[in-house]
Amino acid sequence: MQGASHMLLEEPLRLASVLAPAKPKVFPSLTKIVGTLGPKSHSVEVIQECLTAGMSVARFDFSWMDASYHQETLDNLRKAAQNVKKLCPVMLDTMGPEIQVHNSSGGPIELKAGNHVIITPDLSKAPSAEILPIKFSGLAKAVKKGDTFFIGQYLFTGSETTSVWLEVLETSGENVNCLVKNTATLAGPVFTMHASQVISTWGSCNNVDIISLSHTRSDEDVRELRSFLQSHNLHDTQIYAKVENYEGLDHFDEILEEADGVIISRGDLGIDLPPENVFMFQKTAIQKCNLAGKPVIVTRVVDSMIDNLRPTRAEATDVANAVLDGTDGILLGAETLRGLYPVDAVNTVGRICAEAEAVYNQPLQFKKVMRHVGEPMPHEESVASAAVRSAMKVKAAAIVVFTFSGRAARLVAKYRPPMPVLAVVFPRDGLDPSKWRSYGTTQARQCFAIRGVYPLMGSTDEAETGGLTKEEYGIKLALNYGRSVGIVKPFDRVIIFEKIGDSSVVKIIECGDS
Repeated sequence: MQGASHMLLEEPLRLASVLAPAKPKVFPSLTKIVGTLGPKSHSVEVIQECLTAGMSVARFDFSWMDASYHQETLDNLRKAAQNVKKLCPVMLDTMGPEIQVHNSSGGPIELKAGNHVIITPDLSKAPSAEILPIKFSGLAKAVKKGDTFFIGQYLFTGSETTSVWLEVLETSGENVNCLVKNTATLAGPVFTMHASQVISTWGSCNNVDIISLSHTRSDEDVRELRSFLQSHNLHDTQIYAKVENYEGLDHFDEILEEADGVIISRGDLGIDLPPENVFMFQKTAIQKCNLAGKPVIVTRVVDSMIDNLRPTRAEATDVANAVLDGTDGILLGAETLRGLYPVDAVNTVGRICAEAEAVYNQPLQFKKVMRHVGEPMPHEESVASAAVRSAMKVKAAAIVVFTFSGRAARLVAKYRPPMPVLAVVFPRDGLDPSKWRSYGTTQARQCFAIRGVYPLMGSTDEAETGGLTKEEYGIKLALNYGRSVGIVKPFDRVIIFEKIGDSSVVKIIECGDS
C-alpha cells in the first residue's frame, strides 16, 4: 500500500465538512465550464444567466441548426457578455466523419424495439420507422450479419432514448436490413454544411477563438486543419482535438503534441471502448495533458439534467472525480443546448467542481510536473513554478501574471495553483493599437478555457492608465477586479509574475485595506 502522500485527496479531509451548510459561492470554480448554446439557451437572458452562473466558454455545435441560427445565438452571446462585463471565448464544434441520417424535416422518428428498419443511401426516401436514408453509400460493404452499430444525436448515455442500437440482419445491394434493439426517438435537423465550409464562412467571419476538431484520428488531422485556418486568416484560432475513437487513442501522444488542447469525448468513446476501460483512458489522458501544460476538457457528465433539476449521485461523483483527475474544464452538451435547466446545470456543476477543488492534492501534482520537466529546468518553467511555490508558501489569494500571448498564464496554470491566476493581457511594445485590440482580445478569451486563469484586458494608453507605470497599472487593474469578485480581501497577499526584458521576476505584495 502506498503512503498517504500519494492519495488523491489533500489531507486532512474532515467528513464533518460534508455535513456543514453549503457556503454561498463568491467566485466561480477554478475548473472551467463549457456550455453548448442552442434552443434552450438561445436568448440573451438565459445566456446572461449562464455566464453569471459560471459558464466560461460558449460552444456552438453545428450538428444542430444552420449558420443563420448560430449567428443569431452568437449575437445574443455578445450582448449578454457585454451586459455582465465578461469576456467569453467562442468554441466552434464541427462535425467529424460521422454517418448522418438524412432527416431534412427535422421531425422525430419513433423506432420500436423488435422492429426492422432498412438503412439506405437513397436520399430520395423519406425517413420513417421503416427506412432511414444515410449520407454514406458504403455501409453495406462495411458491415456483415450480426454486427451492431448506433444511430443518434447523443450516444451511449446509459439511458438510450435518443439513440438507437441496431443489429445487422442482412445486406441487399447498398441497403442494410437491421433489427432495432431498443426503443428510441431520433430527433433534430441534419447538419448539411461541410466542416470546411462552416470554418471558412461562419468561423472566419466571427474570428472564432477555438475549434473543436471532431473525431481526431492523428496529428496529421490537426496539422491539416491548422494549415486550413492559416489559409483563411484564422492565425490565432486554437485547435482542441476531440478524441472519441480508437484511432485517436492509439495516436494520443502525437495528437497532444500538435494540438492546443484536448477534449475527451466520452460519449463516442463508450462505443469504441468497453465501458470498463473508459475511466482508465480518462485518467491517463488527463495526466498526460497536465504534464504537457495543455488544457483538457471532459464531456458527458450530467446527462440526467437534460430532464431533471438535480444530477444523479453517480453523475455528481463523476464530475468531482474528473476534477480530482486534473481536468481543466467540464463540457455541457445537451444539458444546456436542449435541456430543461441550462442555468441550473451550469450552477450545479460549478458547485461540485468547487467542492472537489477544495480537496485536490495540489502538492502531489506540483511534484509530478516538476519531475516531468526535469533538471536543468528551462528559465520560464523555473520562474513559473517558483511563482506557484511562493503563492502556496505565503497562502496568497491570487497570482497576477502580466502576459502578451497568454503563454505565461498557461505556464503558471500548469503547476495547478490552488488560487486564481489573474492574467493581465498587455499589448506588445510597438504593436499597432488597432491590431492589438483584436489579437489581445482573442488571447485573453482563450485563457478562459484554462483551469484557474481569469484574463483581464490591459492597456498602455495613458488615458486609461492615468500616468501609472505598466506594473502599477496592471497591479491596480488586477486587485480592483479581485476585490470586486471577492477573490482579494484587505491584507491578503498576492504574487506578481512578470517578464522584464529577457528576465522574469516574481514578487509578493500585501493588499491594503481599501
